Amino acid sequence: LQRMLSMAVEVDRSPTCSSRKIADDIFPLILNIPLRSQRETLLNTMESQLLRCRLLELLFQHSCDVPTTSSMSLDKILYFLSHSVLPQFQDETAMWQRWDEMLQYLSLLLMSYQSVKVAFPLAEHLRSSLSDRTDLIVQKAKPRLQDSDDISQLDIQLKMNDFISRMQEALGEPLPLQIQEKLFMLQ
Repeated sequence: LQRMLSMAVEVDRSPTCSSRKIADDIFPLILNIPLRSQRETLLNTMESQLLRCRLLELLFQHSCDVPTTSSMSLDKILYFLSHSVLPQFQDETAMWQRWDEMLQYLSLLLMSYQSVKVAFPLAEHLRSSLSDRTDLIVQKAKPRLQDSDDISQLDIQLKMNDFISRMQEALGEPLPLQIQEKLFMLQ
């Protein structure tokens, strides 16, 4: 399945468009996956970083109290950090485990986005078919940052502090070690 999804993203003339179409079709299914382990297996084994990035973006858009229309960027990931509420899935889990899952998906989104930026350094790469991209890839173009990818350490620290405060308030107890480690890794 993962190989077929990856090929489906690449077959279209525009990987961006095909990943959006496929993600829009798969997303409702992810919301209905009953167990966290099954959701994580699907997302962790996804061969297409572009498709995984789009699915996680949809997941966070869905869980935001105020959705954003900006394009995917580091700034948007910080926005998700500030505005996402806990995902509502079918499984009954403890509150801290839901926060843990959210942190796991934020980290996965960040890694997927970074992989897409490195694999497709220029936005034009994502709007070209695989055969048209070979020349661009051979040129080894350097990643071009968008304005919304230019975030400061202060931005990160402020958003992380807000997120930690929100999480501690919701949990009403000290953060479990597992969550502290994920926060450190995400930051």
